[in-house]
Amino acid sequence: MCRNIHTLHNFEPAATEEEVRDAALQYVRKISGFTKPSKANEDAFERAVDAVAAASGQLLGELVTTAPPKNHEVEAAKARARWEQRIAV
Repeated sequence: MCRNIHTLHNFEPAATEEEVRDAALQYVRKISGFTKPSKANEDAFERAVDAVAAASGQLLGELVTTAPPKNHEVEAAKARARWEQRIAV
């Protein structure tokens, strides 16, 4: 899976439509092999991004959890610490 796709479930505040669409775009880019599709593939590419974003939004809206919501800043700090530890080795 693409490293740029991040977990969007169980965060406070909830993921925005833009974050869901960005994740969908990264997914479609990954599976299609296109960063930017040609004119011939542009419509199919955009339809795929829209479909993946819609399915992702529906999934996020239907998921339930008993875990407390995560905080974006705290999770980003943890990721930075893991990255710093990796490059220090």
